[in-house]
Amino acid sequence: MLIDFFTTLRQAQVPVTIKELLTLIEALDQRLAFASLDDFYLLARLCLVKDEKFFDRFDRAFGSYFHGLEQIQNFMQVLIPEEWLRHELKRSFSAEEMAQIESQGGLDKLLETLKKRLEEQQGRHAGGSKWIGTGGTSPFGHSGYNPEGIRIGGESRQRRALKVWEKRQFRDLDDGVELGTRNIKVALRKLRKFARSGAAEELDLDDTISSTARNAGMLDIKMVPERHNAVKVLLFLDVGGSMEPYVRECEQLFSAARSEFKHLEHYYFHNCIYEKVWRSNQRRFSDTIPTPELLHTYGRDYRVIFVGDAAMSPYELFAENGSVEHWNREPGVVWLQRILDTWEKVIWFNPSEPEFWKYSGTTKHIYQQLGMRMYPLTLTGLDEGIGALSK
Repeated sequence: MLIDFFTTLRQAQVPVTIKELLTLIEALDQRLAFASLDDFYLLARLCLVKDEKFFDRFDRAFGSYFHGLEQIQNFMQVLIPEEWLRHELKRSFSAEEMAQIESQGGLDKLLETLKKRLEEQQGRHAGGSKWIGTGGTSPFGHSGYNPEGIRIGGESRQRRALKVWEKRQFRDLDDGVELGTRNIKVALRKLRKFARSGAAEELDLDDTISSTARNAGMLDIKMVPERHNAVKVLLFLDVGGSMEPYVRECEQLFSAARSEFKHLEHYYFHNCIYEKVWRSNQRRFSDTIPTPELLHTYGRDYRVIFVGDAAMSPYELFAENGSVEHWNREPGVVWLQRILDTWEKVIWFNPSEPEFWKYSGTTKHIYQQLGMRMYPLTLTGLDEGIGALSK
């Protein structure tokens, strides 16, 4: 069975190895999971999946192999119109009504019955006891009540179902999707480097043990300075205009970066960086910081991250007085080059889809000017960008 499961995971593009399979077998021999499919799921994921971005693929492969959930997924995608499951009817059931609802005979029977319902049902239904719909006692649908049903869409009300069909817990961790704050933190963590500084206030356990042993058992406590996050980051965020659709993604990145880096400085710009930037969007015209001041303030050990779609009028990037907000004496491309000349490690995260980059002349130019260090705001793109900063 485990060999077939292992093959299923490989087919689902989960990078499992023979060594990890042997680890799982050894854990099962030690009875770390016994007579419980839920325990086996957790143990198998622990042994076989080494990067949480593959959790979603593992969940799909596990469900397909052990529960037949892929079959439900295919039914959902092909045969169930979304409008049938809209939440239009909410009912409250008495204890007597709930007591009258009978079990449908387990998961196998439910799957068989679901397939039959899909073949027979001709339209949307609400409030019934048989068809796929909302608000009733049918075992298929949502917003009703059945002690052994399959919830399809919607939100849980009774918290009872033999299986739940909804978004998987780790779906946003797959490596091709846009990021949430949590998995941005996981990716940014790869950039962090630590250094010891300050007073010796932290116990060095290994050195204390070694020193005590050398001292014939007389306790010899050794202290070391605390470890601090030594990475320094300059974050430049494009705001307004074509960046409006990506406000949420930028907020998530900003929130994650602030929590992960002790030394983080952030500034805003619009479309392209010029001779001034700002810290507060409410005072973007009255309270600005000269860009030359930044060039002379922050050391060369800072890592620089730009976030923006890099899409603008060519005049804004290449021409004097081309900015849409003010009269800039020098083109934006000149200021961008000064930043590249000042800091060695500079990358750009672009929240727009990479296939659209080729349709923007300014995006293509900035991509080339940065030495192709422009990455999409996905888990894979973030990993690649942080990897470039870490070299």
